[in-house]
Amino acid sequence: MKKIRILHLYKKSILDSYGGVEKFIDTLCKCTYELDIDNILFSLSKRNLNQNIYLDKYIVVNAKEDIYIFSTGFSIQAFSKFKKLAASVDLIHYHFPNPFADILHFFCGIRKPFLITYHSDIVKQKLIFFVYRYLMNKFLKASNSIVATSYNYLNSSPFLNDYLKKVEVIPIGIDLKDYPKIDKKILENYQIKLKEPFFLFVGSLRYYKGLEFALKAIVGTDYKLVIAGDGDLKGKLLKLAIDLKLHNVTFLGEITDEEKVCLLKLCKCFLFPSNRRSEAFGISLLEAAAFGKPMISCEIGTGTSFINIHNHTGLVIKPNSPEDIRNAMKFIISNPEIASRMASNAKKRYLEIFTAEKQAKEYNRLYRHILKK
Repeated sequence: MKKIRILHLYKKSILDSYGGVEKFIDTLCKCTYELDIDNILFSLSKRNLNQNIYLDKYIVVNAKEDIYIFSTGFSIQAFSKFKKLAASVDLIHYHFPNPFADILHFFCGIRKPFLITYHSDIVKQKLIFFVYRYLMNKFLKASNSIVATSYNYLNSSPFLNDYLKKVEVIPIGIDLKDYPKIDKKILENYQIKLKEPFFLFVGSLRYYKGLEFALKAIVGTDYKLVIAGDGDLKGKLLKLAIDLKLHNVTFLGEITDEEKVCLLKLCKCFLFPSNRRSEAFGISLLEAAAFGKPMISCEIGTGTSFINIHNHTGLVIKPNSPEDIRNAMKFIISNPEIASRMASNAKKRYLEIFTAEKQAKEYNRLYRHILKK
C-alpha cells in the first residue's frame, strides 16, 4: 500500500486542549499510521514553539496564537507555516468548525485536495456566523468530501442539506487500549468515598451540558450523582447545589484517566444531560458505552442519540426536564435486569460501530478514494 501524507488542521492539539475533537484527531492519527499514513497536525498554541513535537505516531506543528476571539484563534505566523506544510502533503483534512481554517485555505491559495470532518454546527457565536456564513459555504462547496460523525447530526443540521451529495458518515471511534488498566488502590478509595449505586457524569462543566437540570432532578431523592470535570460553570453549579441543599451530589473536579476508568467501572449508570446542539457527539458517552454501562441522555438531534439508543442501550429523554431525568434514574435503579441488558447492548454496539480500528479503515478508504480522482 502506498504511503500517503495527511495534514490535519484544527484550533488546538491534544497538548493544549483535551476536548472531544482533539481526542478524535489524536486517535485517528495514531490508528491510521498503521495503514501507511503519515499525519501532521497543524494547530495554534499560546506557547511560541518553533520546534515540531513528535507524539506517538504523528507530528504536531504549532503557530503562535496572537488573539482568541469568538471561540477562534488567529495567528499571523500561521500563514507562512501552513502554506509550507500544505505543499509537502498529499491531502489536507480540516476539522470544522474553525473559521480561521477557511481564511488560511483561501488566503494561501491552497490547491491540494481536501476533506472536512464536520464536527458541529456553529451554535453559540451568532454574530460571527452572520459575517462568516458566506466564507463557510464557499469552503464547504470547494471540498472534495465532507464527513459527518453521525446520521442524526447529518439529518438535523440545517447547513449540510446543500452538500448531501458529497457527505458521508463515519462515526467517531475510540480505542480501549488507550485507556489505563484498573488501579486497585484508586478503585478501593472510590469504593469507600462514593457509596454505590451512583450515577456518573464525566466532562467539561459548560453551558450546554444541562447539569443544572440534573442537580434539580435529585432534589428530595436518595439518588447519588457524581460529577467529574471542571469548567466555566463549576462555581454556578456548586452554588446551585448549596441553594438546593443537596446531600447526594459529589463534585470531584478534574480527574485522571486512571480515575475515570475506576469511576466507569463502579457507576450504576452514565448520565449525560446535554441540552444543546453544541454537544455534537459525546466522547464521554461513547466511553461509557465502551465500558459497558447503561446511559441516560437527551434527544437534541445529534450524535448522542446515535450512541445511545432508547430502550436498547439506555434511555433517551427530552432535554431541560428534571422530572424526566428523575424518572429515568428511578427506572434504572428499579429495573436492574433491564439496566444490565442495556449495558450489554451498549458494549456490543460500541464493538460493532465505534471502534478506532473501524474509524481508521473508513478514513483510509476515503483518503485514497479522493487521491485517485
